[in-house]
Amino acid sequence: METPHELHSFDQLMRSNLSGTNLQEFNRIFYGRSNNFDLDVKKKNLHIGNENDFEIAAYDFPAKKEETRKPRVVKVGLIQHSIAIDTDRPITEQRSAIFEKIRKIIETAADEGVNVLCLQEAWSMPFAFCTREKQPWCEFAESVIDGPSTLFLKEFASKYSMVIISPILERDEIYGDTIWNTAVVINEFGKVIGKHRKNHIPRVGDFNESTYYFEGNTGHPVFETTYGRIAINICYGRHHPLNWLMFGVNGAEIVFNPSATVAGLSEHLWSIEARNAAIANNYFTCAINRVGTEKFQNEFTSGDGKPAHKEFGHFYGSSYITAPDGSRTPGLSRVMDGLLIAQLDLNMCRQIKDKWGFCMTQRLDLYASSLSNAVSVNFVPQRIPRD
Repeated sequence: METPHELHSFDQLMRSNLSGTNLQEFNRIFYGRSNNFDLDVKKKNLHIGNENDFEIAAYDFPAKKEETRKPRVVKVGLIQHSIAIDTDRPITEQRSAIFEKIRKIIETAADEGVNVLCLQEAWSMPFAFCTREKQPWCEFAESVIDGPSTLFLKEFASKYSMVIISPILERDEIYGDTIWNTAVVINEFGKVIGKHRKNHIPRVGDFNESTYYFEGNTGHPVFETTYGRIAINICYGRHHPLNWLMFGVNGAEIVFNPSATVAGLSEHLWSIEARNAAIANNYFTCAINRVGTEKFQNEFTSGDGKPAHKEFGHFYGSSYITAPDGSRTPGLSRVMDGLLIAQLDLNMCRQIKDKWGFCMTQRLDLYASSLSNAVSVNFVPQRIPRD
């Protein structure tokens, strides 16, 4: 729910204060196109959103018509949400409450024709990593194949012929019960076709997620699906341009960035990083952030000199989608659950590659050689002395 001290939405603020030519000019400069190409949402689904306190927004990214290729249109959906009940309740109750909240949003996405759906980072639990406590939070960790979150989502995937990306806390029972921050990919038949583990782990102040899991070991996989080639750059990985680059090198057409990030830390970067990645790598990017303020039973510090507290901060939502040409959708609310839908013509990826030639001019050979030298124990920086 909206709180008095939080701005509902930057995008809504601009729309409510601009009109006519001024609004068109703002859209052109900020979003990259004068017209946001809003898509109609069914009235019954708008009603469902109002009844269940989540917003729905939908936009189109058409590509130019080609003579030799048919349009490759896919609908993607992003879900941002708050937790459902207090964090001191039993683990199974917390997870079940989130499931029931998300069920309505997934069904709405399916009714709107969404083909690929992505949830936020660690969607089926509170973002308890800030507490640095192992118990009871490690109990949320689950199997990729038959954990509660996977079993819950598999039914929707097969029922609605939908590819679903489920970022969870993974328990790897084969290799020593280790824990990972993992995105599970479920295809339209309800089959788990693979997973990707978070490559970059934040170490900011005394907030260190390696308390729970280490850097991922799955590389930069791109999943070939019925609806296109997709990849997942989990949360903190958005701060690392080479992470985005490698998904592009491996042929991604859509890269999802499921996240959990709070106001005051990197919000000024939020609208920039995924958008820059779309431009530099000529693919669509989908940035998803959770929403709400989560309170925990015990106090903890954040390495910022402030007194110990029970809240990590306000997760500001603002999920958005960017096209390969750098144009983007308005963001979802900073305070409400939401479903963001976009209709993408994947032909735009190649069209923008042809226009800008970034892949032809990026000189991977040059950087591969330089980076190889940089990781050597005998590395000498290429610097020219003054004298």
